[in-house]
Formats: sequence, C-alpha cells, structure tokens
Amino acid sequence: MLSRLTFIAVLSAAPLLADDWPAFRGPTHDGRSRETGLAFSANPKILWRANVGLGFSTFVAAGDRVLTAGHDGKKNGTATVWCFDAATGRVVWQHSYPAPLGDKYFEGGTTGTPTIHDGKVFHLSREGDCFCLDLATGKILWQRQLVKDLGVEIPDWGFASSPLVEDGRVFLNLGPAGTALDAGTGQLAWQSGGGMAGYATCVGFDLAGTRCLAILSKRECVVVEAATGKIRWRVKFTSAYDTNAGAPVIHDGAIFISGEGSPGVRLNARDGTPVAGWKTETIVNLNAGVALDGHLYAFHGHAGKSGAQLRCLDWKTGATKWAQDGLGVGSLLVADGKLICLSEKGELVIAAATPEKFTPLARAQLLGGKCWTAPALAHGRLFVRNVKGDLLCVEAKSQ
Repeated sequence: MLSRLTFIAVLSAAPLLADDWPAFRGPTHDGRSRETGLAFSANPKILWRANVGLGFSTFVAAGDRVLTAGHDGKKNGTATVWCFDAATGRVVWQHSYPAPLGDKYFEGGTTGTPTIHDGKVFHLSREGDCFCLDLATGKILWQRQLVKDLGVEIPDWGFASSPLVEDGRVFLNLGPAGTALDAGTGQLAWQSGGGMAGYATCVGFDLAGTRCLAILSKRECVVVEAATGKIRWRVKFTSAYDTNAGAPVIHDGAIFISGEGSPGVRLNARDGTPVAGWKTETIVNLNAGVALDGHLYAFHGHAGKSGAQLRCLDWKTGATKWAQDGLGVGSLLVADGKLICLSEKGELVIAAATPEKFTPLARAQLLGGKCWTAPALAHGRLFVRNVKGDLLCVEAKSQ
C-alpha cells in the first residue's frame, strides 16, 4: 500500500518534452498530452493558487499563459475569462461580461472552456456570447451575440461546448448540426439551423480525405463536412434530460459516445453504423474517456451517486478489463504512459495506463468540494480546480 507520507516519484526515462494545452482536451482534442519526463508525488509541490469563481470551465495553456473562466456567483452577475502567467499565477488580464448564474438543478457558473489559437482566445458563453480576444492583452478583436444574430436556441443549461478552431474557422455546437464562423472576423461561414444544440465540443477528424466534425446534438450524433456543414450521416442518440455532454472519442476508425443514463456505443466513423460485436454497460456522462493503445479509459456512473468507477474497456469489444472504485465520477488525461486522474472529491491519482490492472503510482488529496472539471497539463505544470473556483498549479516535471 502506498504511504501518503512517503515520497513516491513517477519518472520517465525520457527527458522532459514540454507541450502546450491550447484547447479543450488538449493539443490533439483527445485528452492526451505529448509531454514526457513527468514526476508526481504523494506530497506534490503547489506552485501557486488562485480563485476564479464558480463553474466547471477547465484550462488551456500556450507558452507562458494559462486561461480558464468563472462566475462571481450572483444570480445576475458577471462571468470572467482569466489569463494568468503560468509560472507565477500573476493575473495578466481578465475579460468580464454580464452573465446570469444559471443554477438550474446545479451550482451554475461557467461551463465552456476558452480556446487558444494563433495568438487569439475564443470563448463561447452559456448565453451565446462569442468572443475573440487578443492572447497578449485580452483586447476584444470581435464579438457576437449568436442567439440574436443567428436565431439559435439556448439549451436548457446554456451552451457548454468549447470552440474548435481549425483552418480559419471557429466550429461551435450551435443548432442541430453545428455552426461555423470565420476565425478572423466572426462572420458566419455556415449554419445548420436554429434548433437546439447539445453540450459537447465538436471533434474534427478525416473521413476518406475530407475533414469532418463529429457533433453530439440534442438527440443525435451528427457528422458534417467542416468546409460546408454538409451532413455525411446522423444517428439518433439520447441521454437522460437531453444531456449529450461528453465529447465524442474518435479512435481507430470508430466513434465512441455515451451520455447520462445511456451506455456507450461505438459507431463506424464512415457511416455511423454500430460496430459489430461491440457491447458495454459503461456510462460516461460528463467527462469523455481517453483512448490509448486499443483501450478506453473512462469514468463510469452517475455523478454524486454510488457505484461510480474508473474503468478500462477493450476498444474493439467493449469488454471491461478492470474497474476501480473509490474515485467517484472524476476526470482524467493521459501523458507519459500514465493516467492522470482527478477524483470527484479532488484527489489526484496517478496510475499506469495499462489494461492489465489498475496500478496506482502516486496519490494526493489536492482539493475539497466537488471536482468535475478535467485537469490540464502544460510545460510540466498540472492545473486543477473545483466548482467553487479554487485553482491549483501543481509541479509535474522531473528535476
């Protein structure tokens, strides 16, 4: 058994390879980091702390900047995009805007995460305010109120997806099958209509030589062409309370989706048909899992309820290889051959990314309160937060 009083280092033989984390779920939009030479312990060094306000927005980082968002907690209050110096925690700039708390059946606050691309920051509010800010200064480069401008409906819990920025376009989960804006001007590139969106961030992938997007809308999984918005295929997919929230996981020619009350399904990326012989009872509702080397690592269960587990599934069959209790419905990323997990109650758990068994390598209680926000890793620093907005920057690089 690992002692919390004993230093437990988890080192890689490779030297440190640093990397940015510029978008939701990282540089490749799949929860995986390319960093190596990482180290964690049962008494990790906290480099700095801050409070960013209420919400569930996670972090993005590029160079010496790290950003997130939070809310002041007032019913008709203010939301803020925060930009910190990643090394010191000094506030470089902040951009605030009026925003209701939106605490319908949960604490409320911010849900979407900013995106950094080409020296700019893109952010979508729960009410449909879309901002493009200068990364260096926070200056507004353009902004739009998309509900008013485009006639799209606001989902029950507000927009929650993060902007996906590729090839000069900003792709958003707005409308029944997405919306694209020009990244330079904010002008409309294409729109799927005014129907209601889901909560998951769009994920880009190549389909037979064409760049496409996988989008979880209100009650469907839709694949569209990125250039035009043309629908390639769509299949019905529903979750309890229409909370399609976890980003699609795309791996080895297939797409995994799941939602509150709905076990995961694996679809052929080319046409949306179910993968033959694949079956699971695992439910992944808020934080999407991470696919690695033929396996899917993901949290199963209902947030705040008993029976939640961290599981490893066989990507080809859906079979559960192992299941670990005690972490609630947490979140994770994968880096340097390790699962970097944050439990629902704020415990950092580092484990080997292997299908043989769950093997913890280091663990430390970092935060209190509810922790549904996925951690982020950039340049040897791990960023974690809770719903109250307590933010920690944790050293994660070898010396």
